[in-house]
Amino acid sequence: MFRRLRETGPGLLVPLAWTFVTAAHVDAVTERTLLIAHVVMVTILVAFTAASWQDMDDGVLLIWRGVMVLGIPVTLAGLGGLVADPGVAALQATAVYGWMLLPGGALAYTGGEVSDGAVFYRGGAACCLLGAALYAAAAVAGTPTVVAGLALAGVGQTAGILDAVLRY
Repeated sequence: MFRRLRETGPGLLVPLAWTFVTAAHVDAVTERTLLIAHVVMVTILVAFTAASWQDMDDGVLLIWRGVMVLGIPVTLAGLGGLVADPGVAALQATAVYGWMLLPGGALAYTGGEVSDGAVFYRGGAACCLLGAALYAAAAVAGTPTVVAGLALAGVGQTAGILDAVLRY
């Protein structure tokens, strides 16, 4: 059962995480809830990475193992930004951009390595890059651009992970 959860769980966790991040950006969740979510995310990342380490030791899975390994300090940066009083925006931004760009790079790599489903991976990579650009533009354009950037990254990553879960 645990193996099946490791194989299919990301298909639910990725869109759930992006939905939660978007909700936080529009003040639909409290900072305390966001703090708890970061602790849960770090715990899941560490457990998933440790449990899947040997299964992800070659091919495209190796790049995704790298995403998980680098994702732990990226998520810890977001946690640190929430714990600091007042919050440290640079650490929080590191978490958001990190989770847009790390999987975006891995999606681009995966799209170049597989023939089946490559469109999902390449499209997902483009969505991550465009999402990061829109998120950065939000300093000028405001909340709708933030939501659009987060949504694009979430949709792109969800497309890739759902293809992986269903196809492989």
